[in-house]
Amino acid sequence: MSENSKWYVVHTYSGYENKVKANLEKIVENRGLHDQILDIVVPMEEQIEIKDGRKKVSLRKVFPGYVLIKMVMNDESWYVVRNTRGVTGFVGPGSKPVPLTDEEIKNMGVEEALPTVDYEVGDSVRVISGPLENFIGVVEEINMEKKKVRVSVSMFGRETPVELEFLQIQKL
Repeated sequence: MSENSKWYVVHTYSGYENKVKANLEKIVENRGLHDQILDIVVPMEEQIEIKDGRKKVSLRKVFPGYVLIKMVMNDESWYVVRNTRGVTGFVGPGSKPVPLTDEEIKNMGVEEALPTVDYEVGDSVRVISGPLENFIGVVEEINMEKKKVRVSVSMFGRETPVELEFLQIQKL
């Protein structure tokens, strides 16, 4: 079912973005709509302010008044989202929601394509960067969501599991 899902933009009352996200997540949970509404995002970016000689990092909404939803569009999912408190409607002509294109999603940085890895669990790998550079280990686990890999490395005479980025290791 998730192959049919696309990203849609929902317009909300200003300042209601996080409330809409929380309300929708609750509705998805209560009604068991995990297969129809897959992800809800309020795009944020870090903003650095220097005030009184101090650096202050705060998060600000990239698109105030909008929430991005990855969903399978059908009558039920449309109705649920459209009638969520704080939602004023989908972005699109008339009442027809228009999904974002892959290029728009990539430009927004909402969903990065998962990298492909040429190693699998049980393969021997060499650490090519970081404090454990040139250590050799065995892949124990690959976590695609976090883009991390757990490698068992021999340190001080015993096997030690370490978590590394995909780009820090190379298949032997």
